[in-house]
Amino acid sequence: MKGNILEAVIGAVVLIIAGLFMFFAYTTSGEKINNGYSLLAYFDNVGGLVAGADIKINGIKVGIVKSLSIDENYQARVELRIKNSVSIPVDTTASITTDGLMGNKFVALSPGFDKTMLKNGEEIESTRSAVNLENLIDKFIVGSATKDKNANSK
Repeated sequence: MKGNILEAVIGAVVLIIAGLFMFFAYTTSGEKINNGYSLLAYFDNVGGLVAGADIKINGIKVGIVKSLSIDENYQARVELRIKNSVSIPVDTTASITTDGLMGNKFVALSPGFDKTMLKNGEEIESTRSAVNLENLIDKFIVGSATKDKNANSK
């Protein structure tokens, strides 16, 4: 009987520790940006970008992707949430890139030199869509085949 009580106590301790770990992981995963401001960016192709993805300047996280939608011109409308402590110049460029070859997609901001800063709700005018790796490989293969065909016909 003492063995059953001891096993129950150890099991309860393990469950409590697991619960505390889950709570800690949930509260510390991803930086919450509640007091930031919103910017908009429009892209032709977001290539797998998801809500909650990072926004980085020079590799440092400065915000998150709040939402993605399609506008009336069938462009991808991306709402960005930026930390209040970070000011974004009007001539900034937003591009969608990855953390390595198969990494997660994120929005990379390349700040310009304009003294005027974007305000809440304004749009980043200069954007570069995600590069589709499959299309690049296809173009490379088709281009190589065309060069080989032209070389053989001479």
